[in-house]
Order: sequence, then structure tokens, then C-alpha cells
Amino acid sequence: MNQEIKELIFNKIEAAPRIMLFRHVRNDGDCVGATKGLKRILQLTWPEKEIYLIDHETAKYLEFMGPEDEEVADEIYESALGIVLDTASEARISNKKYTLCRDLIKIDHHIPLENYGSTQWVEEERSSCCEMIVDFYSTFRDKLKIDSEAAGYLYTGMVTDSGRFKYSGVSGDTLRNAAVLLDVGVDTDTLFARLYLEAFEYLKFKAHIYNRMQVTPNGVAYIFVDKAMQEEFNLSLEQASAIIGNLDSIRGCISWIAFIESGDALGSIRVRLRSRFVHINSIAERYHGGGHACASGATVYSREEMEALLADTDALVKQYKETHEGWL
Repeated sequence: MNQEIKELIFNKIEAAPRIMLFRHVRNDGDCVGATKGLKRILQLTWPEKEIYLIDHETAKYLEFMGPEDEEVADEIYESALGIVLDTASEARISNKKYTLCRDLIKIDHHIPLENYGSTQWVEEERSSCCEMIVDFYSTFRDKLKIDSEAAGYLYTGMVTDSGRFKYSGVSGDTLRNAAVLLDVGVDTDTLFARLYLEAFEYLKFKAHIYNRMQVTPNGVAYIFVDKAMQEEFNLSLEQASAIIGNLDSIRGCISWIAFIESGDALGSIRVRLRSRFVHINSIAERYHGGGHACASGATVYSREEMEALLADTDALVKQYKETHEGWL
């Protein structure tokens, strides 16, 4: 079935003189890597095509991947094939002009929350959307072109969305697809330096977090990063949110959550949920979010709602521990 869908997508791309690429809000390495990587592959293969990637929301830690295209007239959208990558629901598409496109393709690896687009290729077992784009390239290797620039974009997404290939979604296919990119050529030394070197002030923030984090009775580690803390350590929203990766190694805690106060007019609090073994996406879906079984995002709008989400997660972890063995 997926082979038929990939062939349909290839045929639509081949026939389209103009293509618009889209991704999700609060962008990350995977959605940026997938859109930029696919754009580069298509430009190399069909230099005569007009291919646009218009999204002016770029996370600071990803600025090294370069800028996007400038805005174009609505008429350009109206005559274009649209491709949305790494985005489970329409509400999360960052550039709302996707609705103008004459046709829309969805390529995604999240648990599907809704159907949109005339053609949908969804593989929720994939570790990243970038992995799907590499698979797409490999499927049509005799027709598509790739270079080290495209490989670098796609490898960035694979590395970041898989936790450097340590998350449960990583499979043999994941590593085989990564090998395709390494064979093309990726400067991994420079890439990892750009992604993971940390400023001295941020290290002090991490020390502060370790002193402030808490654990629920049943084993959910959590931290609330309010605006005062963000200002004290001069953190962007992305830097504050990244602290979720430092709560994952506490023995007995099989779920961990970072609550990040946004400071917007709605009083929203960004929620990043992660887990080991237990599936927490159902919790995220109750609180204006969604995602993967063990890695999801949500939004709450008060401290009371934050406490409710935490209580629901604690109850879920309690139930899991009472009915399963081997959770360490």
C-alpha cells in the first residue's frame, strides 16, 4: 500500500511545475530537516520547477540550517501543489496559506489525529519524517538526485527526532536510511557541535533545574520553568523546552514532563511529555495536543490545568506499574 502511495506522490511531484512545502508550528529539527531536505532533492532533480518553503518561524538552535524563502503572492499558492510534512493536524500547520494550494499531500510519522489532503502517506512507526524522505529518495533513487547539503538536512532531523538513535522508534530501517545519508556525505563533527554544545550559562540553568525538579508519588519527574526563571538565565522558549531531555535518567521515573510558561496573552503553558514503556499520547490529546506514543506535546492554560495533567499522568504511570513488570 505504501509503495502505491509513494508512486502517486512521485507522479504528482513530477507533474507539478510549482510546489509549496509546509511544516508544523514550534518547529524542530525533523520538520525543518524534512522540508529543507525534500526541497533540495527536488531542486537538484528538477531545476526548472518553482519550489517554495515559506515559514518565518525558525527555532534559534536551528538557524544554522539557513533562512527560508520570502513571501509570495497568493496566486503562486493557488497554482501550486502543496506538501505538508511532519504535521499530524491542520491546526499545527505553521503557514496557513496551505489552504490556497490546488492540491495537498500529507507526509507524516505521527499518530494520525485527522485526515487532510487528497493524498496521505503516514507511517507512525517511523522514528522521524526525515527517515520517510530518505526512504522516498531510495525508492526512486534512479530518478531523484541528492547531495551532501540535502543529506545534512535530513540527517539533522533523523538525529534530533530519534534522540541520537536511542528512542524506541529506531529500527534497522532507521539505521539503514541513516547510512544512505552518511554515504552521500554528512559532516557529523560540525553538526553535533552545532546541535549539542552548550553555553556556560545554560549549564548553570541545568544545575538549577536539577535542584528544582520534583517527582510524583508514582514516578513522574517534572519541572515548571516560569518566565522569571527564563529571564534569570536569559533563555529562549526553545532552550527552556529542551530541558526535557535532562529528566529522562531518573531510576523509577518512567514518565517526565517539562512545563514551560510562554508569557503570552492567553497564559498558555507549553507541555513536553516523554515516557519509557508507558504510552502518554492519550494524555496529550486530552490537553490540546498529541504526538507519538512516548513523546508528545500539549498546551495548558492555567496552573490548575497543569496540575490536572500531572495528576492524570501520575495515575497512568501507577496503573502501568501495577500491571507490568520489567519497568526498572
